[in-house]
Amino acid sequence: MTNNVDPETSDDDGPAPAERADSLDAGPEIPPTPGAQAPAESGGLMRALVFTAVGFGLGAGALALFSPGEESKDETHAHGEASDVATTWTCSMHPQIQLAEPGQCPICGMTLIPVSNDAGDDLALAADRIVLSERARVLSKLTTAKVRRQAHATADLRLLGRIEPNEASLKTVTSWIGGRIDKLRVRETGKRVRKGQVIATLYSPEVFAAHQDLLVAKRQVDRMRDSPETSRWAADAALDAARERLALLGVPDAEVTRMEGQKKPTRAVAIRSPFSGTVIERIATEGVYITTGASLYRIANLNTLWVQLDAYESDLARLSLQQTVQVSVEAVPDEVFEGTVTFIDPILDAKRRTARVRVQLDNRDGRLRPGMFAEATVATKHPEGSPTPLVVPSTAPLFTGRRAVVYVEVETEARLVYEARIVRLGPRLGKFYPVVAGLSEGERVVTRGAFALDADLQIRGGASMMTSADDSEEGIWDRVVELSDEQRQELAPVVTAYLAVQVALADDDLERAKTSAEVLSDAVVAVKMTRPTEAREAWSESSVALRGHGQHVSKAQTLEDARAGFEPLSEAVIGLMGRFGNPLEGAVHLAHCPMASQNEGALWLQQGTVLDNPYFGASMLDCGEIRKEVGPGAYLRPPSARAARAGRPAAGGHQH
Repeated sequence: MTNNVDPETSDDDGPAPAERADSLDAGPEIPPTPGAQAPAESGGLMRALVFTAVGFGLGAGALALFSPGEESKDETHAHGEASDVATTWTCSMHPQIQLAEPGQCPICGMTLIPVSNDAGDDLALAADRIVLSERARVLSKLTTAKVRRQAHATADLRLLGRIEPNEASLKTVTSWIGGRIDKLRVRETGKRVRKGQVIATLYSPEVFAAHQDLLVAKRQVDRMRDSPETSRWAADAALDAARERLALLGVPDAEVTRMEGQKKPTRAVAIRSPFSGTVIERIATEGVYITTGASLYRIANLNTLWVQLDAYESDLARLSLQQTVQVSVEAVPDEVFEGTVTFIDPILDAKRRTARVRVQLDNRDGRLRPGMFAEATVATKHPEGSPTPLVVPSTAPLFTGRRAVVYVEVETEARLVYEARIVRLGPRLGKFYPVVAGLSEGERVVTRGAFALDADLQIRGGASMMTSADDSEEGIWDRVVELSDEQRQELAPVVTAYLAVQVALADDDLERAKTSAEVLSDAVVAVKMTRPTEAREAWSESSVALRGHGQHVSKAQTLEDARAGFEPLSEAVIGLMGRFGNPLEGAVHLAHCPMASQNEGALWLQQGTVLDNPYFGASMLDCGEIRKEVGPGAYLRPPSARAARAGRPAAGGHQH
C-alpha cells in the first residue's frame, strides 16, 4: 500500500496506492486516491495525528488528547489482547532512556511514555527496522523508488567568482631615465593606450647635459669639414661619444637623430608606452622625482580575461582542466559566455576550505570588465573509467555528516519492513546521488517519509540517524576504496584463483587446491596497484594476508591442513571484497557453514547459489546457507560490523 509514484506514467488523478515508481526522478509525489483511504476514513484524522505525533516525538500523552471515544475503545481492546506483551517506558526528548516502569525522565523530568514491543503494532521496532501495518502505510504516504544504474549521470556544478585581468597580459611601463615628472599625458585608469604613444614627459638633468654635449659635438663636426683629416676624426669621435651617452641613458636611436637637429637642448623628455592595452593602475604623479626604472603605469590587455572561481573541496573531484564552463554576469543577463578551465589551485585554503579554479574567457568585444561578479556552471559527470554508478534520488538519504542513512523497503511474506541502512554516497549529480556502497541494484528506498520513519525509530531507541555513530568514529564504509574498471581487473585473477581453491576443496581434490593456491599467490604478486595512494596502502595490507594464507594452502599435506588454511584465506578475500569490491564480471555469493571451524562457523565465497561446502566436501556438501549475493563491482559489508550494530548473528554484508 506504499505510495510509489512514477511521474512519467501516472495520470493527473494519481496512481493507486499499490503502484510503484521505477523511475528515480520521482519529482513531486502524488497523494493516494481518495478510494485508497476509504477503509480508515472514520479514524483517519486520529491516525494521521498519531503518526505525525510519533514521527516528531510528541509521545503517548499528546496522542491521548486527540483520541475520539470510539477509536479509544478500539485501541483499548487491542491493548487488552496484547496485555502480556512487555512494555518499555521512554522519554520523548531522550529516547536513550529505556525503563521497565512508568515515571519521570531522569534527565529532563518529563513523564515517560509507553513503547510497546509488540511487532503487531502499526509501528514496531526491530533494532534498525520498522514494520508498518497496511493502514499505517496509507496514512504515512510513503513513496519509494528503485535503486538503479545510470550510465550518463551528469549534473550542473554552480560556482561563484569574480572576473580579473589575465595575468599573462599584465605589463608595467617604467621610466628609462631619472628626473622630475613635468606632465602626465594619461591621467585616468581604464584609458586605452597604443604602442609608442607618449604617456608622460619629464625633466632629466642627465639627458639635458647629454643633449647639450651632442649639440656641441655636432657643431664641432660642421666646423671641421675643411680641416685636416686628423681634426675631423677627433670631432667625429666626440659626436659618436655623445650619441652613445644618450643611447646608454635609454634614448631610442630615432630620438637621438631627432635631437641632433634641434638648436637647443631639450628640457622635456618623452616617455612612450612600449605596449598596447588598458591602464588598470596609474602609479606616477606630476611633480614627483623618480629614479631610473621607476614604475609609471600598469597596463593589461583585456582581450582575454580570467574568472577566479572558489570551489569547495567536495567539488574538486568533479573538475578537471580543459572543462567547458558557462559563465553569466548580471551586466549581460541575456547572454552566456563560454570559457575553459585552465588552472586548478593545488593548495586548499585552510580557513575557507576552497581552492581557486581559473577559467579563461574571450573578451575581444569588451563587454566584460574586471571586478564583475560571475556565476559559472560546469557540466560534470561520473569520472571516466569508473563503473556505471548506482543512483538514488536526492530526497532519499538522511545525512549525518559525511555519512548518510537511507530506509530500504524489504518485502516479507506477511508485511513490508523498512530497514535503516548506513550508506556511502558520492558527490551529488543533479537530482541523484551516486551510491558507492551500501545498496544493491533493484532494492527500493524510501524517497518521501524517511524522516518520519527515522523519528519513530529514534523514539523507540533504535539505530536511527540521530543515534548513529559520530563521524569521528570509523564507519562501516569508511575503508572502502573506489577503483576504476582497469584497476579492478588487476584483482580479478586473485578472486578467480580463490574460487578455484574453493571448488577443489569442495571436490575433495587436494592437488588441484594446492595448484590453485599457488596461482593465487602469483596473482597477488602481479597486482601493481600504484595509484591512488589510498589504494596502494590498502592493497599493501591485504596482499600480505592473501599471499601468506595462499602459500599455507599450497603447502598443505592433507585436506584437513588445506581447509584449515582456507578459512583465513576466505576471510582475506572477503576483506578484499569489502575494501575494493567484487572485481569479477559475474556475481559471487557469501555462504556460511555453522559446523565449520569446530562448530564456531565459517564463511566462504562461491559462484553458484547451490551450496558447495569446501570445509566438509562430499561428506556434507550442502551444509550451510547462502547469506548474500555480491554483484559485479559491489562491496561486501563486513559481517562483524552488522552483527555488532544490530545485535543479530553476522549475516554477511551488503553491497552496491
